[in-house]
Amino acid sequence: AYRGPCRGRLIPPTGATVRDVRRKEVKHVSQLRRIAARLRHAWREHNGQGLAEYALILALIAIVAIVALIFMGQQVSSKLSVIGSTIQSVQ
Repeated sequence: AYRGPCRGRLIPPTGATVRDVRRKEVKHVSQLRRIAARLRHAWREHNGQGLAEYALILALIAIVAIVALIFMGQQVSSKLSVIGSTIQSVQ
């Protein structure tokens, strides 16, 4: 097993060289960097996915509102006319 640094020097395990220990360290660091890159990529995809979901919900609400106005537009218009004439008669 690797015994750690000793006054700035590497003490390799028995039968290993400093070069072997450094190669293993570089290999572990590169693996950690790949894992971190994958996590960052997954995080970005997740944020984009949430934004897309909000856009779809907003579009659905807009479509429902437009369809409701198309089918109930005349009734809403007549109700607003009644309210408007009532307000004018009060003044």
